[in-house]
Amino acid sequence: MDVIDPLARIVFLLRFLCFMAVVYLALHAIVCRLISKSDSKLIWFFSVVTDPLTRPVRSWVRRDAPASRVLLVALVVYVALWICLVAAGRFVN
Repeated sequence: MDVIDPLARIVFLLRFLCFMAVVYLALHAIVCRLISKSDSKLIWFFSVVTDPLTRPVRSWVRRDAPASRVLLVALVVYVALWICLVAAGRFVN
């Protein structure tokens, strides 16, 4: 029976969570570009899902920055974090 290193499991889980964050942030950005109605239920859904992801990033961006800018910065941050975790996963295994 193979015993997988607990650190490798943690890195894999974090990598998966970052990947899901990138997917949801990218879909939110795409939906915001395609739908112009501000009362859209789809935009509301993605806003609720991605709010916990963008909240930490808002402290790094200016207070008067538009929501699209915060979304873009969050997407870049999570892509960079995902790439770092993919690289870390190569060294852990």
